[in-house]
Amino acid sequence: MNRTIIITGGAGFIGSHVVRLFVNKYPDYKIINLDALTYAGNLENIKDIEGKSNYHFSKTDILDTAALERLFAEHKPDGVIHLAAESHVDRSILSPLDFVYTNVIGTVNLLNAAKKIWNNDFTGKLFYHVSTDEVYGALGDTGFFTEETKYDPHSPYSASKASSDHFVRAYHDTYGLPIVISNCSNNYGPNHFPEKLIPLFINNIIQKKPLPVYGDGLYTRDWLFVKDHAAAINLIFHNGKNGDTYNIGGFNEWKNIDLVKLLCKLMDEKLGNATGTSEQLITYIKDRPGHDRRYAIDATKINKELGWTPSVTFEEGLSLTIDWYLQNEEWLKNVTSGAYKNYYERMYGEEGREKV
Repeated sequence: MNRTIIITGGAGFIGSHVVRLFVNKYPDYKIINLDALTYAGNLENIKDIEGKSNYHFSKTDILDTAALERLFAEHKPDGVIHLAAESHVDRSILSPLDFVYTNVIGTVNLLNAAKKIWNNDFTGKLFYHVSTDEVYGALGDTGFFTEETKYDPHSPYSASKASSDHFVRAYHDTYGLPIVISNCSNNYGPNHFPEKLIPLFINNIIQKKPLPVYGDGLYTRDWLFVKDHAAAINLIFHNGKNGDTYNIGGFNEWKNIDLVKLLCKLMDEKLGNATGTSEQLITYIKDRPGHDRRYAIDATKINKELGWTPSVTFEEGLSLTIDWYLQNEEWLKNVTSGAYKNYYERMYGEEGREKV
C-alpha cells in the first residue's frame, strides 16, 4: 500500500463520506476507519465499501489510550484525518463533560499516539484535524470568518472544539508534529443523523410532526453539501501547507426560517402535497441558551490556494438530500428506532463471525 491513513469517526455523517471518497479514489491507500460507534456512528452508512480490499474497520474509542497505541503500532499510519467528535450543541448544553472527554482528551490521545509511532520522523506524515466555524463565535449582520479571526466560542461544544484546535497547534509548535486544521460551516446531505435541522425536519415532515424553530427563526448559517466538504478535505490532506488552517464554506447563507420554508416547499412538491401543507407544521419554540446569531465563512483561501469550490448550489444540494432520504426510508427508520446499532453485531460480532 502506498499510504496508510487512519480516519477517525468514519462511521459518522461527514466521516463516512470522507472514508468512501478515500477508499474509492485511492485503491493503493490502506484506509483504517476508527469509530467507537456511539449514537451517531452507523456502519450502514458505508456498507457499500466494507468489502473493499483497502478498507479496514476498527471499533475503537479515542479515549482508550492503550487501544489507540496498539492500533497505531499495528498499522503504522503515515496520516491521520481526525473527525471523531461530539458535535450537537444541544447535547453539549446538557452534558458538557462528554464533549470535554471526546473532543479535547480524545484529540490529545490521538496526538500522543501519532507522536509516539512517528518518533520524530515526520517525513511524509500528517495529522489533519477537522474542526468547525463555531470556534469563532458569532458575527453581526456583516462580515465573514477568516483564518485570522480570533476564537470566541459560546457553547460547550464550540469551546471543546476550540480547545482541541489549540492542542493540535501546540503539538505542531512544541514537538514539530506536521498538522493542518480546517474549520467548516454547517454540513448537510445523505446519512445525516436526524437530530440536526435538515434531516430532523425531513423526517418530521414525513411523519407529519411539528417543525421546531428556535426563537424568531432569523439565525443565519452558511451551508455546505457534505460531498463538497469531503472533496475539500481530500485537497487539504494532499496539498495543504503544514501548520496551516483552511476555512471551508459554501458562500451560502440562509436564515433558518427561510431554509425551513424552502425545505417545506420542496418536500410538498416531492410528496405530492398541496402547497403550504408542510409549512403548517412550523412551531416556534424557546430559544437555545447562548445561541450564536450568525455564522459566515470566507473560503477565499482554499479557493485560491487549492482550487476548491462548491459543486452544487444549496437548492440543488437540498433537493438531492431530500431525494436520498425519501429513497432510503429504511435507513431513516433504522436510525430513528435504534435498530442501526445491531449492524455491527451482524457484521463483526458472533453472528458475523459465524457467517464467515
